[in-house]
Amino acid sequence: MATKGTVNVQTENIFPLIKKFLYSDHEIFLRELVSNGVDATSKLKVLSTSGEVKGDLGDLTVEIILDKDAGTLTVKDKGIGMTEEEIQKYINQIAFSGAEEFVKKYEGKDGAEQIIGHFGLGFYSAFMVASKVQIKTLSFQEGAQAVMWESDGTPEFEISDIDKSDRGTEIVLHIAEDSVEFLEKSRIEGILNKYCKFLPVEIKFGTRTESIEDPSGEKDENDKVKRIDKEVDNIINNPSPAWIKAPSDLTDEEYKAFYRELYPMTFDEPLFHIHLNVDYPFNLTGILYFPKLKETMEVQKNKIQLYSNQVFITDSVEEIVPEFLTLLHGVIDSPDIPLNVSRSYLQADGNVKKISSHITKKVADKLAGMFKNDREDFEAKWDDLKVFVEYGMLTEDKFYDKAEKFALLKNTEGVAMTIADYIEKIKPIQTDKNDKTVVLYAHSKDMHHSFIENAVERGYDVLIMDSPLTPHYVQKLESKLDNVSFARVDSDTLDNLIAKDEEIPSKLSEEETEKLKPIFEEVAPKEKFHVSFESMSEKESPIVITQPEFMRRMQEQQRMGGGGMMGSFPEMYDLKVNTNHPLVGAILKKQKDNKTKTAKQLMDLAMLSQGMLKGEELTKFIKRSVELMK
Repeated sequence: MATKGTVNVQTENIFPLIKKFLYSDHEIFLRELVSNGVDATSKLKVLSTSGEVKGDLGDLTVEIILDKDAGTLTVKDKGIGMTEEEIQKYINQIAFSGAEEFVKKYEGKDGAEQIIGHFGLGFYSAFMVASKVQIKTLSFQEGAQAVMWESDGTPEFEISDIDKSDRGTEIVLHIAEDSVEFLEKSRIEGILNKYCKFLPVEIKFGTRTESIEDPSGEKDENDKVKRIDKEVDNIINNPSPAWIKAPSDLTDEEYKAFYRELYPMTFDEPLFHIHLNVDYPFNLTGILYFPKLKETMEVQKNKIQLYSNQVFITDSVEEIVPEFLTLLHGVIDSPDIPLNVSRSYLQADGNVKKISSHITKKVADKLAGMFKNDREDFEAKWDDLKVFVEYGMLTEDKFYDKAEKFALLKNTEGVAMTIADYIEKIKPIQTDKNDKTVVLYAHSKDMHHSFIENAVERGYDVLIMDSPLTPHYVQKLESKLDNVSFARVDSDTLDNLIAKDEEIPSKLSEEETEKLKPIFEEVAPKEKFHVSFESMSEKESPIVITQPEFMRRMQEQQRMGGGGMMGSFPEMYDLKVNTNHPLVGAILKKQKDNKTKTAKQLMDLAMLSQGMLKGEELTKFIKRSVELMK
């Protein structure tokens, strides 16, 4: 005999509200229903272990059955099942009141799709896509009567006795007309692959054809056992992913195989991994991989997948791990991360902060251990690691404090040293008259070759700092290091960058310099160049074009969107005329036209050395050079 009833609700027409507001992405319903089936199966295993369920549990696969002709999608488990009383309690009272509470609390708010089971409303997500839902269930309890609960999306329901011999629960969804996409096999496969890939119970969706050796042993013409096609269950998940195993039970190859399982379209192997396994004061498991970042920040950040008890939640983990760690790949699994709260609450949550700090510490400790145990290997990996390490040092002070002991600086000869060791090395010669140690660096060995060569001839050392974060990174280092400044080799003359007490006298008088001034100002566009005259070594070029360190850094930071400045910085250069170079003094002895032509030629040579001479100006320079050679 059927029992009819109405769910006691205060909110009128709650089902349309559930459909509209429960989740912004309706596909979540399948994650919820399959997760419920897995939970029911897991509970049965626990009861079996404790002796409350006797005998062999049999096949525990959770099955998803698609019947396009009938318009139904079924999620079937072989778990603990429910009695009529339990349906009344868990479906009509707890779950429904949870749904009502949810609607009151989250109607129209962002982030609702992050909730899993916190309101007991996983089951009711079915009504987002179904016009009618049936629950067919048989409890594990001895002598239990199988029952069916059904509702057409109104608060009214009906429960009746049915014949069902197999233990467990079937949720039958009669798919609504506006949700027919969920009757497509490829759509269901996509959802299962996204959310259920690592659930702890096998999930079956249809069958697939597998090529196996012929059991009869019959051989082909090459004397190999023939292969035949066989229909097998299509198990869509891996119930025992690497992160739930003990690190001692996994080989390096198995870690790499799991990486390929997570990212089948990635061809580069990770540099190394970190296995997370904490059970106090919070629960956290997972594996994080270091990908090869090279010299670019153009990387996908959404590569860390967050799970809760092996159920996929999201790949947007910015509120759970520090920003620099989002450059890593891998899996984090924690049931202690609250998923039914706002992002601002997440950032303030005590457990989230502890988890974030723990992951940061584990990453720093791993890198420190690699540096200490095999420095040669660490140095070989440094070019792939440095963007990550620099990003971490810029954004997390706790990470900086640990990383400064293993972060490397490489000079033009490829010699790598820690920050402290490098500063100690250059101090004796690269300390200026104000007792400040000046670190010289170049963005590229080729681009700044003449400047580097000049510095090396003077006995100075030059670093290669070519990451996209360099302008921010050198500023950070200056703020942390005592009495140290960084200057790119092309930002000024060496005598200005590392000013010593001795001064080089000028070979030109003030009167001669004043006569040269209008000649060079005529050939150097004032909107781009500031002309000045300096007494440098004769070995320096006749003209040196530099860009002040401060201005260039601000421009680079602005291009990266990190300058924090209003307006834009103009591209201005200093054009420094060497009053001690013979060619400069010789200009005064030339005819007027030749004075201008020589000044222009010297300026173009300086621009050419900086890679700044292009287009029409380069063409004119080449023609002029040919004429001069005649």
